[in-house]
Amino acid sequence: MKISHELADRLMRLVVSADYRPSKPKQIATKLKLDLDETRELKRVIKQLVLEGRLVFGSNHLVMSVGALGGPSDTLRGTFRKAIGSGFGFVRPNHSDEGLLKEDVFIPEGKTKGALEGDLVEVAIRESRRGGAEGSILQILERARRQFTGTFRYQNGHAVVTVDGVPFKAPISVGDIRGLPIESEDKVFVEIVDFPNEAGDGGEAVILERLGSNKNPAIDTITIMRQYGLPEGFPEEVIRAARLEADQFQDNDIPAERRDLTDLLTVTIDPHDARDFDDAISIEREEGRWRLWVHIADVGHFVKPHSPIDEEAQKRGTSVYLPDRVVPMIPEIISNHLASLQPNKQRYAKTVEIEFQDDLTISHTQVHHTVIRSDIRLDYDQVDQYLSTPELFIDKWGEPICRLLEDMHRLAMQLRKSRFKRGSLSMDLPDVKLDLDRSGKVKGAFRVEHTESHQIIEEFMLAANQAVATWLDDQQLNFLRRIHPAPDRRKIRQLENFVKDLGISADSLENRFEIQRVLNSVSGTPLEDAVNFAVLKSMSKAVYGPESEGHFALDMHHYCHFTSPIRRYPDLTVHRLIDNLLRNKSTPDEPYPMLLKMGHHCSDMERNAALAERELIQLKLLHFLNKHIGETLDAVISRVFADGAYARCTKMPVDGFVPVAELPTDNYRFERRGQMLIGFREGNRFRLGDQITVRISKVDLQDRQLFFQIVKNHSAHLDAIPGRTNHQKSKYKGKRKKERRDKKKRRRR
Repeated sequence: MKISHELADRLMRLVVSADYRPSKPKQIATKLKLDLDETRELKRVIKQLVLEGRLVFGSNHLVMSVGALGGPSDTLRGTFRKAIGSGFGFVRPNHSDEGLLKEDVFIPEGKTKGALEGDLVEVAIRESRRGGAEGSILQILERARRQFTGTFRYQNGHAVVTVDGVPFKAPISVGDIRGLPIESEDKVFVEIVDFPNEAGDGGEAVILERLGSNKNPAIDTITIMRQYGLPEGFPEEVIRAARLEADQFQDNDIPAERRDLTDLLTVTIDPHDARDFDDAISIEREEGRWRLWVHIADVGHFVKPHSPIDEEAQKRGTSVYLPDRVVPMIPEIISNHLASLQPNKQRYAKTVEIEFQDDLTISHTQVHHTVIRSDIRLDYDQVDQYLSTPELFIDKWGEPICRLLEDMHRLAMQLRKSRFKRGSLSMDLPDVKLDLDRSGKVKGAFRVEHTESHQIIEEFMLAANQAVATWLDDQQLNFLRRIHPAPDRRKIRQLENFVKDLGISADSLENRFEIQRVLNSVSGTPLEDAVNFAVLKSMSKAVYGPESEGHFALDMHHYCHFTSPIRRYPDLTVHRLIDNLLRNKSTPDEPYPMLLKMGHHCSDMERNAALAERELIQLKLLHFLNKHIGETLDAVISRVFADGAYARCTKMPVDGFVPVAELPTDNYRFERRGQMLIGFREGNRFRLGDQITVRISKVDLQDRQLFFQIVKNHSAHLDAIPGRTNHQKSKYKGKRKKERRDKKKRRRR
């Protein structure tokens, strides 16, 4: 193959440079500023250099120099991340390890050496058969945390604690606890002084605090907060700094450098129980065009870089929204007062002004420092009611507000339709909301509907995020983007097999339009949650970072988070960059390595917050269901495995496991094709999507699991799966007849 030696030389100089990080060919083309024809040539050059042994492909088609993976004896240091619900994990290499791999290293099950989330470890790496790097942990250099929650009890006369959220196989000894007011099954807070061995046995801890009785649901929140290291309050110096900002703020002042938009009709739309309001909308319809203003609370005005408030916010990375409280990133003096876009109050904002032509082409974008005044606070339920019966609200809100809502709805729905037409994916699983009484006990639970009022705000926030990212990219600046890499091909093939096993016809799911077609085909059916979950599982994780990789699910090349600086630190960093640009600073952006480190930290804190919220919801639901053992619920089989199936309740959004042993007596086998467990007796078939009635059989509060028994399967077995043909049904019936004949023969023998 003849290749361009000049292009090969430029490529090699880039790949071996000190600041190069493994990139995809398209990203390399951007760095080398190549046009479309040169990009095609670049791909041929890369393939040839790989054949010659001068370059290698890492995982996800990343291009690296030959020395990037190193030999079998190469080691690196990095941070361990545990894969949720499995025994394997990944190590994120330290950026000080020059010459070694810059992408995460896969650590198979059995090679983790007992490492826990966030531990600093040393890893031996090698190139895996699948491509990319694979390793085994040699030693744990530093534990990320030593304090954990757990359940105290006596075991064979010895005081032990079963630690929450860790893979230890046995409880940990806590020595002599005489004098402590503690009883068996109490929740405790401990510090591990000697970690268990690699097999998960042994270890020793000391009890720091008794949290309360395990039977008291009120202890759930504090237990999860301690387990995930969530702070209970702010340091005094942070509160003092926030009070000082409040004392200095003049809410009737309009500084000269800010644009006065207080006369612009403006609304906020939030959940009915929201406490902080960080976004507001204005819109005007002109002949042949729309003018949209997205106003975002100017949090950065009150949170100065390197101040006590900033350092605490950076450490937290995100606000955490638990069922019965919020753990805010920024003190409430700012988040619920100074920077909250409350109605009829002047507030500082950063406003993105976007002009759309009727065909939705963006003809103008500008970002301003502004002062705004929200005219009315609305919640999602009110807006949904208005959209269904607008005539009932004209007298209450006035014609201008109603006309504004009509325009918002019209433009948002056009943007949404256009976005999905371009290839954006809709695959979010519904949020779960708990109904709590005053003591924090669960009275019930429900799914949050993603109605048109939610969609209006979602579309405008997406438009603002994309507009800001495009503006910053046009100026070739470093900033924290919201990155969603394209899915790994191996996972896409697994998704294709899963979908075909369900009898759903599908072409290659590397095509995003085909993925959306599959999602649409199961929408509103018993298979909806299962297929949505499978699609989400096949996707890469969205993270923060300075890399220009785009957002796969949204099909957006330019994207960042800008619209929630009250609750997300990456948004605050983007606001500061905008400040620097509007004030014409000579070096407005941060160095790439600093942003890379910050992106990793913010991604980790986001993941930690999501896990804490999910686990607390599960724990509170389990306490509630523990009082309803033996009761029946309607459910749908949501996942099927060889050892049993998970069922999701239809009215109460909770999953429970049905072990094979709890199915009607029979010998069952797992059939991947069709995702079902099949017994020999007639009717003993349980398939993904089957509608069933289950009985609550057991609640395990320690392992936080719910167990069901199946009372009745209501689904017609062959027709429960869309897309199954008559030929397939006939073939399946013939197969079952043969199984019964074979069984009779074995009995006669």
